[in-house]
Amino acid sequence: MTVYIDADACPVKAEAERVATRHKVKMVLVSNGGIRPPANPLVETVIVPEGPDVADMWIADRAGPGDVVVTQDIPLAAKCVGNGALVLKPNGEALTEANVGNALATRDLMYDLRAADPFRQGGGRAFSKADRSRFLDALERVLRKAKGAG
Repeated sequence: MTVYIDADACPVKAEAERVATRHKVKMVLVSNGGIRPPANPLVETVIVPEGPDVADMWIADRAGPGDVVVTQDIPLAAKCVGNGALVLKPNGEALTEANVGNALATRDLMYDLRAADPFRQGGGRAFSKADRSRFLDALERVLRKAKGAG
């Protein structure tokens, strides 16, 4: 079991490290640079080359059954769910076979709406303490469940 973190712009790296360490689970931070490698022996830092979706492809090529992926990237989430991994967004929302298709369709729709109206602003809400708390709870539950199944 490995916890893969899509680390570029991930707001819950420290929280994920705490939970993974408590469960003695390996964690891999994947980014294209700009993050400080932690001293924790359970945490590996992987720096991939610059380029579109390089970190996503690295994670998707490795994550599978029994692994947990933390990402906000819906296409990456869809690939990982298809590979059998458990996927959590940083706000604690689980992406599963039952909902990842809908999330992908919504993402594509929002992209099209933004492209059609160049004056449309982001519209997303800020990451909150409640999101962080939900993530911690969700990761704790997922790791307990995965360890119990193993």
